[in-house]
Amino acid sequence: MEEVPTTVLCGERCHLGEGPTYDAATDTAWWFDIIGRRLFEARLDTGQTTIHSLGVMGSALGRIDARRQLLVADDGLYIRDSANGGMTLFLPLEADNDATRSNDARVHPSGTFWIGTMGRKAERGLGAIYALHRGKLLRLYDHITIPNAICFSPDGTIGYFADTGKNVLFRVDLDAATGLPRGEPAALVTRRNGGGIDGAVVDAEGVIWNARWGGGCIDVYSPEGVHLRTIRVPARQSSCPAFVGQDFSRLLVTSAWQGMAEDAKRADPDHGRTFVLDVAVRGRPEPDVKLATG
Repeated sequence: MEEVPTTVLCGERCHLGEGPTYDAATDTAWWFDIIGRRLFEARLDTGQTTIHSLGVMGSALGRIDARRQLLVADDGLYIRDSANGGMTLFLPLEADNDATRSNDARVHPSGTFWIGTMGRKAERGLGAIYALHRGKLLRLYDHITIPNAICFSPDGTIGYFADTGKNVLFRVDLDAATGLPRGEPAALVTRRNGGGIDGAVVDAEGVIWNARWGGGCIDVYSPEGVHLRTIRVPARQSSCPAFVGQDFSRLLVTSAWQGMAEDAKRADPDHGRTFVLDVAVRGRPEPDVKLATG
């Protein structure tokens, strides 16, 4: 397993750290503790981290503009004022189903936002993947157990997603202008052991960077599914990556202590912390979410 220079960005432990993203305009990283109902805000230029308490189980967000974010939560999509934290419901998301919550999500280059849901106890097949497109939620895939690894090729013609319940990473052709599927998904990577396929992000060259839950690492794959590298993360339950920094050359990685017994925590002293790995590659900025209904 490869080692790269690694620092702890935030020592506060997350029960279930997830959903990292980066706003280059303000040099700010954002991520969630889903179970803890907390949103983390870290200014990379100063190292200052602010923790915001949420009244919902947030799991991901996308930037709308300089002042607004679209926050994905267990009961809906909220427009959040990034200056004062005020939130307004934009659209409900499976709000009539108490058994599910949101999970992984990422914005397509077109501005369409893909969003996954899952059972609160990871019940088999209870989740789905949606696309927020032109102000409406479209259900793309049903019978997902744990949606993860939602990410896209730089030109927007390929989408990726995983069902961690099956431990399969899928690839699907997309309409670059809309971010919607143009065909059926096909299995790209299947992991048999050594951890689960979790969150992922794609760099500027189209290479996939995938966190391995239970493996304490980032696996790197070509667009064809060829394994290229494995990079160590200092926490066993690494959950999701995002490229950060003004040159996007570093990788923020969240982690979690969900489901860990006390002896497992002792054996994994950095469990639940959030890290920055100096991977020295060229990432890319996250697109803004488009809310237009026209």
